[in-house]
Amino acid sequence: MPDKPPARTHRAPGRRRLLPGLALGVLLLGAWAGIGTAGVLRGAAPAEPASGRPAAYSTALPFDLPPTRELRRSGKLVFAHYFTPYPLSLDNQPADRDYYSRNYLTSEGEKGKHRAYGGLLRDRPLPVAPEKGNWQLTHLRQEIRTARDAGLDGFTLDLLSESGRNRDRADLLLRAASEEDPGFRIQLMPDMTSLRTTPASLADTLARLARHPSAHRLADGRLVVSPFKAEEKDPAWWRSMMRELENRHGIRTALVPLFLDFTPKHERYAAISHGFSEWGARSANRQGGASAAADRAHRLGKIWMQPVSVQDARPNQGVYDEAGNTETLRASWGAAIDSGADWVQLTTWNDYSEGTHFAPSLHNGYAYLDLTSYYLTRFKTGAWPRIVRDTLYLTSRVQFVDAAPSTARQPRLIEPRNGTATPRDTVEVLSFLTAPAQVRTTTGTTDGAYRASSGVQAHLLPLRTGHSSATAVRAGKTTTTVSTRYPVRRPIDRQDLQYYGVTSGRSQR
Repeated sequence: MPDKPPARTHRAPGRRRLLPGLALGVLLLGAWAGIGTAGVLRGAAPAEPASGRPAAYSTALPFDLPPTRELRRSGKLVFAHYFTPYPLSLDNQPADRDYYSRNYLTSEGEKGKHRAYGGLLRDRPLPVAPEKGNWQLTHLRQEIRTARDAGLDGFTLDLLSESGRNRDRADLLLRAASEEDPGFRIQLMPDMTSLRTTPASLADTLARLARHPSAHRLADGRLVVSPFKAEEKDPAWWRSMMRELENRHGIRTALVPLFLDFTPKHERYAAISHGFSEWGARSANRQGGASAAADRAHRLGKIWMQPVSVQDARPNQGVYDEAGNTETLRASWGAAIDSGADWVQLTTWNDYSEGTHFAPSLHNGYAYLDLTSYYLTRFKTGAWPRIVRDTLYLTSRVQFVDAAPSTARQPRLIEPRNGTATPRDTVEVLSFLTAPAQVRTTTGTTDGAYRASSGVQAHLLPLRTGHSSATAVRAGKTTTTVSTRYPVRRPIDRQDLQYYGVTSGRSQR
């Protein structure tokens, strides 16, 4: 039986980390063809050019992503937070009848335990076909390839328990990294909202995981440990854990505590820390503190790991942040670049219960990960990459903010988090153009057009029922076009307040 996500609030208030009932069989099969997954569904490594990534990347992005070896020469590192409850598959079954489809994406799944909020999840990993042999290892290796090919340096591994399936999956992820790509780093992140442990017990757990060569270490050999919600334990507790690691296991530690909110009171951890981080906010209007936090860390002689996010919507916790289409993604990447951060953590790779995922998914395909590759390149190289292919990204919700299902269908609705940006109903066209062009748009039955400049430009349109599309036209010729795969509907069966993304850079058959 698949393991269940922890029955708890994974993220604290203020820093926490919706697919109507459809015919999933048809939907899932269509999605495979629609977002460029052919050739990797069975986990086989596709042929790689000299750049070190599949040839599909040569045309999917609006720019030429530097080779992996070049990106890794940068002193700046980009990780993505890996949440073990949601791997590519939970039971190795066909996607139209696997555990995600039967139990997480439906209100009646898991014997109705998620009925009150319309089901646990609103999105899922991009579907994969059943595998033979060690399918879990195969799938983890595929996720590592996907992250590596997008330019990421590694995963921060959320350690939820010291035994059980999530712990076993953590071991398997470290093994997968060492087998798939020895240069891909797994940074250990004990989750102090979930673990009930002692310094000695945690040291033993970390020591066992550190036997894997893919466990992230600094050049001086110190094991990087980045506890989530580090403030759950005082500095003396962490000092004791580090002493246990060194005295009983011969492992020196570079502690990079992650706080739910990095305030001056946490400077008391400086004496035991190599660096600092925080979980961060999920709304564009709350990214302004990044420079102050990074400056505070650097004044103390510590590195700073900046959170970068795309959105956050949690049916089971009854709360969401207003992401503003891709505004939060662009603002949080801007904060990482402008603040002089040393490392970045994408929050998250695959926490579908919080809707924070960057990983390729059923609803978003590769859209958010492809966008991240662009900003990642600027972060790591110090120069904005040159746009060489017209590419359009289209984002919108599939329902209006004020839409609500009947209370009989979904008794518990989600509400905007205190302090988040004002919720809005918009379609965003984010254009990457080699030269100025006319962008022709359709939202529902309404057509329009505007002049877009070269480079990167975001343009907002009102959300309307039906599909949306955008087409770039230059000198009378279409250079690229994109359409939403999922229509905006009224009425609705259940709330789904995530923004769906799609890119013209990948096939939408």
